[in-house]
Amino acid sequence: MVPLKDENPIKIVPYITYILIAVNILVFIYELSLNSNQLDIFFHLFAVVPKELTASFNGVDVHQGIPEIVTPVTSQFLHAGFTHVGFNMLFLWIFGNNIEEELGRAKFVLFYLSCGVIAVLAQWFFSAMSTVPSLGASGAIAGVMGAYILKFPQAKIVTVIPLGIFFPLFKIPAVYFLGFWFVEQALNGISSFEVTASVGMESGGVAYWAHAGGFIAGAILGPMLGLFSSKSDEKVLNS
Repeated sequence: MVPLKDENPIKIVPYITYILIAVNILVFIYELSLNSNQLDIFFHLFAVVPKELTASFNGVDVHQGIPEIVTPVTSQFLHAGFTHVGFNMLFLWIFGNNIEEELGRAKFVLFYLSCGVIAVLAQWFFSAMSTVPSLGASGAIAGVMGAYILKFPQAKIVTVIPLGIFFPLFKIPAVYFLGFWFVEQALNGISSFEVTASVGMESGGVAYWAHAGGFIAGAILGPMLGLFSSKSDEKVLNS
């Protein structure tokens, strides 16, 4: 998925989007340097462990090296495998730059992290006593997608749809592409209450409620932070 060249250049260089991608990749590289025991400790320290977060909300000390209350932020920069980090960063690169352009850098940081926190809390609500670490940038990126569907509903996303041995390309308006993605997450969440961790496809856990919650958060916070205060041409993207 590589954005097609637009006739109208982006107004600002999306430094924040690039920085977020870089930080996520650097943290993942650090994760690769850890053995399995060290990685388990690292995840339990910086990822969200719903049961421990619940205890923290209730004023119970969970004896962690860092306060559990900050893990809804730190967990956004952790990933559990190449597929997990790869797809997340790809979608952040595709959709993030346009939303950063609309909101401005400072507001985009606030928007991105806030969507991620709300996404974490949405997943926590349905798995408050789980001991499985929840991690990943998916919720924050879902928020970016939620804002994108409002601002650029008719932007064409060039999508590969497998049809047997053929892989034709279709240009699908963002409102349908992202709308279908959101409905899929919500339905999967309803049918998968027992799935609690966003730990990537390698481990099989997907935080559907975090995705749906982040998407809704983005659709609400984007306009509140000035998503429609400026006008820009819709972008044509590959997906």
